[in-house]
Amino acid sequence: QPQLVETGGGSVQAGGSLRLSCAASGFSFRMSAMGWFRRAPGKEREFVAAISGNGDTTEYVDSVKGRFTISRNNDKNTLSLVMNNLNPEDTAEYFCAPRIYGNRRLPSADIGVYAGWGQGTQVTVSS
Repeated sequence: QPQLVETGGGSVQAGGSLRLSCAASGFSFRMSAMGWFRRAPGKEREFVAAISGNGDTTEYVDSVKGRFTISRNNDKNTLSLVMNNLNPEDTAEYFCAPRIYGNRRLPSADIGVYAGWGQGTQVTVSS
């Protein structure tokens, strides 16, 4: 059973930066693509970024390309998301999850292939 703990959220002004971290256990971390997702108030959870099991391939939603960077450390079973130039539209609760359906090593923007959500970490960006 995957266990994920997301940390690093906070409140920042527009243009600021944050680094989110995800500690993973309970599954084969290096064999699994990992994703970051977010859920804004009143909205469905959406895909943000994903990275392959070996870290060589990444995918991003268009709205964060050039501002967010996903990375992983397979020796420490940790996933990171560096978020730069934040804007109020980035305000949401952020979650990480492993891909458990399909080709587990490859990243995907399909939220349906991920599962094992943590408690999330809140990011609030003020204008």
